Amino acid sequence: MKWRFIETGFNDAATNMAIDEAILTCHGRGKVPPTLRFYRWRPPAISLGYFQRLEKEVNAGLCRELGIQVVRRLTGGRAVLHDRELTYSVVVSESHPLMPATVTESYKVISGGLLAGLKRLGICAAIAPRNRSRSGELSPAACFNTLSSYELTVNGKKIAGSAQVRRQGVILQHGSLPWELDADKLFLVLKFSGRQAADRMKQAFLAKATCMRAVTERDIPWAEISAALREGFKSALGVELETGRLTAEETRLALELVTLKYKSQEWNNKY
Repeated sequence: MKWRFIETGFNDAATNMAIDEAILTCHGRGKVPPTLRFYRWRPPAISLGYFQRLEKEVNAGLCRELGIQVVRRLTGGRAVLHDRELTYSVVVSESHPLMPATVTESYKVISGGLLAGLKRLGICAAIAPRNRSRSGELSPAACFNTLSSYELTVNGKKIAGSAQVRRQGVILQHGSLPWELDADKLFLVLKFSGRQAADRMKQAFLAKATCMRAVTERDIPWAEISAALREGFKSALGVELETGRLTAEETRLALELVTLKYKSQEWNNKY
């Protein structure tokens, strides 16, 4: 069973989101195979969940002052600060034999690839059990404040945040595996009722979130992280990953989406 593997390196926020959507669209048209993509962010960015309100959740003016871009994702969930991390996306048909019918169970399959990759890095992660309750959520804004079904933890702390959408019969799941967490910056640009509320939420966040640097005793080069995660997906999903690149159609569509959608006020201020 062959999938395509792509590393697209550093891109700005709009380009990263546009590429994910372009792959989804082209896979839905039968033009490209199931695809695993690894990518990075430059400059740093806040990605908003699809249903979040920009003006309510994020101080956009302060983000501009700090050189942090803001973009709305296709997927739901909460705001994520993307900086020093490996971001992955999986694009695959809903009818693919590896993919369960439900969102939650497909999360579990994809988390298996992440888990296997982290173990190759010497990180003893675990898959969280299914969470049947949404009670006890700490913040409507920050992603790593809450633990969803089958997400990855180390010593009880969340180490990867993921979100999924299904369109045109295709699954897009993408997620963040941070090398470092900058909680000060994240909780500076998120909006709260006051600094005391922000500090309280930041402490709650730090009690529930972790990153690769916090759970390893060495600096792990990007190439090693990428190789380990690639092998993890390959072994856990039982697929052959062939290194590829974006097609001309994907590239053209991504460029259109950058301009017409992901850099537009209409999209980013959607709610």
